[in-house]
Amino acid sequence: MMKTTLATLLALPAIALATSAYASTPPQTCATKQQEIKQQLEYAHQHNNKEQIAGLQKALTESQEHCTESGLQADKQQKIAEKQEKVNERTRELKKAQATGDKDKIAKQQKKLDESLHELNEVSTR
Repeated sequence: MMKTTLATLLALPAIALATSAYASTPPQTCATKQQEIKQQLEYAHQHNNKEQIAGLQKALTESQEHCTESGLQADKQQKIAEKQEKVNERTRELKKAQATGDKDKIAKQQKKLDESLHELNEVSTR
């Protein structure tokens, strides 16, 4: 039983990543990133939020001057690697909790693992 559970848990990150390939979220590009900033800027103008306007204008300028597709991809891969390491850590913690047999500890670690898997999936689908 424990081997089956562990095998399932170790397969979850791969399943999460495979599922993300079918997600409807388009990949982030410099153009889409800048469009999102412009939309936020328009909203800030509508609400006369001067501090937010200044920050968004700076972000838009920075994006227009420095954004590259390869840079965006590298950032995404780094975030995915960080989240995957967190999933691996949570999986190890769950395995330790399962070894103790403490149901509360197991449930707590399972919840943490589920949250980490969700975060990995979120980063993977952006």
